[in-house]
Amino acid sequence: MTVVGHGLDDGYLSEDQVRAIAASGLAQLPVDGLRVLVLIPDGTRTMPMPLLFGILERELGPRVQTLDFLVALGTHPPMSDSQLSRLVGRTVAEGRCGKHRVFNHRWDEPSTFVKIGEISADEIESLTGGLLRHSVPVNLNHLVLDYDHILICGPVFPHEVAGFSGGAKYFFPGIGGAELINLTHWLGALLSSYEIIGTLATRVRDVIHRAAEFVPAPHSLIAPVVTHDGVAGVYCGPTIETWAEAAALSSRRHIVWLDRPVERVLSVIPLMYDDLWTGAKGMYKTEPLIADGGEVVLYAPHIREVSYVHGRLIDEIGYHCRDYFLAQWDRFRDFPGGILAHSTHLKGKGLYDPRTGIETPRIQVTLATGIPEERCRRLNLGYRDPATVHPEEWAKDGWFVVPHAGEMLYRVSPT
Repeated sequence: MTVVGHGLDDGYLSEDQVRAIAASGLAQLPVDGLRVLVLIPDGTRTMPMPLLFGILERELGPRVQTLDFLVALGTHPPMSDSQLSRLVGRTVAEGRCGKHRVFNHRWDEPSTFVKIGEISADEIESLTGGLLRHSVPVNLNHLVLDYDHILICGPVFPHEVAGFSGGAKYFFPGIGGAELINLTHWLGALLSSYEIIGTLATRVRDVIHRAAEFVPAPHSLIAPVVTHDGVAGVYCGPTIETWAEAAALSSRRHIVWLDRPVERVLSVIPLMYDDLWTGAKGMYKTEPLIADGGEVVLYAPHIREVSYVHGRLIDEIGYHCRDYFLAQWDRFRDFPGGILAHSTHLKGKGLYDPRTGIETPRIQVTLATGIPEERCRRLNLGYRDPATVHPEEWAKDGWFVVPHAGEMLYRVSPT
């Protein structure tokens, strides 16, 4: 099995081209007569899932014994039947779509997981460059044991934790246990989103790929590279190699290079991000562009909650730079690494003086959302009334306005 695919540095593939490339790639998969489980993204990813769902039905349906789907939620909320129906472009009722089952990854239920391996402390130390040293169990959704082949179907974008999303990341954190989720996210925070995002080779990705070696079933990948304007490429084949091809195209299509830093950024957060946990991508993907002492405003009147899943813990710790936590590790060591990582990723780079207790962030992060001002201040974030934000007027006033924020990564060209 080899990587089959095609990508464009400019323009977009037609739907017929996407179908033809995908059909060619899927034709080589050794799945005839087998039970196939497809891992798919939830609604927080830009992805032509209805198109891909139809392609998978047409190309694999007649060949396989079973074709079912599992939404790789990570720790996002489970999707309702109506949400699943919009996601796949077909009616989903009581977890069924025609003859296919469509599962939510129930990460919140301990019975979901089965241990498939363990990475030793020595190996974690080697993989992380000495930043971490403890063993970690590799737990995965038990459904993987019920199928003969796992097909990952998900897009690739620059990502704040792993460098680029997609590929084996659909196992971890997609359908993986909390232990590995927390380890990889805290590792990403130690390295910093500022340094990692949009980087092809990262220590976090190394850990993910090592964990994927424990997956008991053969697996493969179909990876589109998309923007909200269209599909720039699609690749299909072995998971690791296919991801590398898609990530290389993503690095050319999803990174916008500017000649110099900007002082003020307005990130307009799209509706598909319905809490700050997901909408924070509007910060992650503009942070490298912003000059020291600058500001990013996340404009999202529709966001009224910090996190529908993790809000209580985030309210407890607030948003702080990495060094704030490291300097007070005895106080924070028992919080999940994924929560601490989200906090530091949104706050961004900064300094903390343990002698004075003064935290100095590199840039100011301000919310113009439906989250009340009092809560924003308590969380250690700035606040603006979203009713006072008018993107077109702000652009005229010198703000760098990012529409549909969270998709493209903005960086300053190296001199």
